[in-house]
Amino acid sequence: MAKFDERRLERLLRPRHVAVLGGKWAKAVIVSCQEMEFSGDIWVVHPNRDSVAGCKTYPDLADLPEPPDAVFLGINRHASIEVIKQLQEMGAGGVVAFASGFAEVEDGIELQQQLIDAAQDMPVIGPNCYGMINYLDGALLWPDVHGGKRITSGVAIITQSSNLSVNLTMQTGGLPIAYMMTLGNQAQISMADLIKAMAKDARVSAIGLHIEGISDAREFAEAVKFAQQAGKPLVAIKAGASEGAQKMTLSHTASLAGSYRAWQAYLAALGVGRIDSIDGFVQALGVLHISGGLKDASILTLSCSGGEASLIADAALRHNIELPPLDREAEAALRHIVNPLVTVSNPFDYHTFDWGDGTRLEATFTAAMKGKQEVSILIIDFPAPHLGRDGDWQIAIEAWKAARDKSGEIAAVMSSLSECLLPTVANWLLERGIIPLRGFDTGLAALAAARDARLTHHHMPQGVGPIDGKLKSMTEVTAKRMLAEHGVNVPQGLEVSTFEEASAFGNKAFAEGKKMVMKITHAAHKTEEGGVILHISNEDDLRNAFAKLHGQEGVLVEQMIDDGIAEVLIGIARDEVLGLYMVLGTGGVIAEALKDTQVLMLPFAQEAIAPALEGSIAMKMIDGFRGQAKGDFEALSELIMAVQNFALAHADELLELDINPVIVRPEGMGAVAVDALIVVNHDVSSEGKF
Repeated sequence: MAKFDERRLERLLRPRHVAVLGGKWAKAVIVSCQEMEFSGDIWVVHPNRDSVAGCKTYPDLADLPEPPDAVFLGINRHASIEVIKQLQEMGAGGVVAFASGFAEVEDGIELQQQLIDAAQDMPVIGPNCYGMINYLDGALLWPDVHGGKRITSGVAIITQSSNLSVNLTMQTGGLPIAYMMTLGNQAQISMADLIKAMAKDARVSAIGLHIEGISDAREFAEAVKFAQQAGKPLVAIKAGASEGAQKMTLSHTASLAGSYRAWQAYLAALGVGRIDSIDGFVQALGVLHISGGLKDASILTLSCSGGEASLIADAALRHNIELPPLDREAEAALRHIVNPLVTVSNPFDYHTFDWGDGTRLEATFTAAMKGKQEVSILIIDFPAPHLGRDGDWQIAIEAWKAARDKSGEIAAVMSSLSECLLPTVANWLLERGIIPLRGFDTGLAALAAARDARLTHHHMPQGVGPIDGKLKSMTEVTAKRMLAEHGVNVPQGLEVSTFEEASAFGNKAFAEGKKMVMKITHAAHKTEEGGVILHISNEDDLRNAFAKLHGQEGVLVEQMIDDGIAEVLIGIARDEVLGLYMVLGTGGVIAEALKDTQVLMLPFAQEAIAPALEGSIAMKMIDGFRGQAKGDFEALSELIMAVQNFALAHADELLELDINPVIVRPEGMGAVAVDALIVVNHDVSSEGKF
């Protein structure tokens, strides 16, 4: 497939003239451009009409004054292909292909390829999409209603749902939308392409993504990096999940992973903020538009109610947002201003002593903003408009704005109920550079997503590719040997086929006062199959264990690790699109029941391990739960990095790796991988790498 000409895409997105073809859908495009006062020319191509919506018509494309920058095709799928070919040959900028019936249906797959061939290097958005809105220049290649207005700067939204895009333009929270872009079938133009194109426009402050799926994780990662380097933070709402991680069910890792969690880890590795609600998505974009990005999401909240103060503190805990104590300077300044009955703290309940007094409120707010928090939040719910009694509330937000102007800090206004921050108020705030947040949980989720929208992170997926080979599962003996070669600490052990071999190995350990463990080597879940015998302390125990477990295959005899502080699961799984990722958390026989794990995309830095394990049962045990001995976290961390190095060295053929458990011993004693499973693509590994 020929790559499109980026200069032609610039013409399509920011056109000097727009050509439209079709019936009612094309007329809607004309009307939208006229309503938005598009300053360029609108050319209507229609063989049977003299004018449409007040615009002169041309009987054929060849009759246009010059090749159009942007073309909306509101014609059927078969006719679209020939017209696209003609537009390419005449040098048009690009096309929005509205028609459906292409690769989204079985009989349209070949037609979509014909469309691609006809377009050559002329960019085509779609097909099967609503197209694009450029509110900056008033250019709307958009065949339906919308709720936006002309602006001079704002956010760009790229979505894989045309209907959702319509809904997003109807938001009334004041968010300035610069571009609304829909993708349709992405026959030629991908989400990554549009991310780059949006990032090039200096008038775009941030980029929002609605993602159903992508086809090229590396291309997407490069586009995100390009946008971040251009100073454009990104936030995403992810729907659906790929099936890549669901194809394997042999291990604990596969059951604990799930493709949605892999997606969240992938976006986190890229530095893209994540959020799960549409309202939160809009609010997070508002945060990024005003702030340009957050260093953290620490907050100071001010309310005139103790109830609101306690509820916001609980909500902050749920969303992992810090409420730092007021520093001495800010606390002293506040104590000097507020009524002696007011307790100065964060959250800060400033009571109602100064309610309605703009001068005193401004002094209080200014002093509060001088703390060390990243964002200062005024909690306030406006009364119903029909009451006509919002005068004191307006005084409060005007005092808040004055305080922000004096301090130069990031300021937000948050309502406890979403409907109590009126659209008129939200617009008033945004126009003055104050972030409107609606609802405690949604607003704080938006802040957390904006915090995670970084401008410096970058990740390139490893092990991307289809899982289409024959699965081959390594024996535990082979798996441990391979891991040990990469620095993973495993128990001393021996695979034996006779009792004499087991006895020779075991008696040496017994003489040193050590216990043994015996296992079958062929099962993924040995404990569930009764294939593991622990605490073997003498030759009689060893003989009984061998008699029970030995079959046609050998058994594994190992020294038993019986001084463990914690059990950790380390797993590697592969998503066909996103690549390799690690599942890390509390292990043992009940790992699947606990589901106490986090996901990290490969590769990751060693510094990411402690945050991933933070709060887990395993980490609590390693930290010395209730005065118990601490575990050797340093050794665990080194072992985890060794596992990652192994996975990266075999990224082309590795499908899954499961180490459960890793036993973390007391500080200074190390960490040991006592069970291991490796699954590879047999077609690749047969080349001799395994």
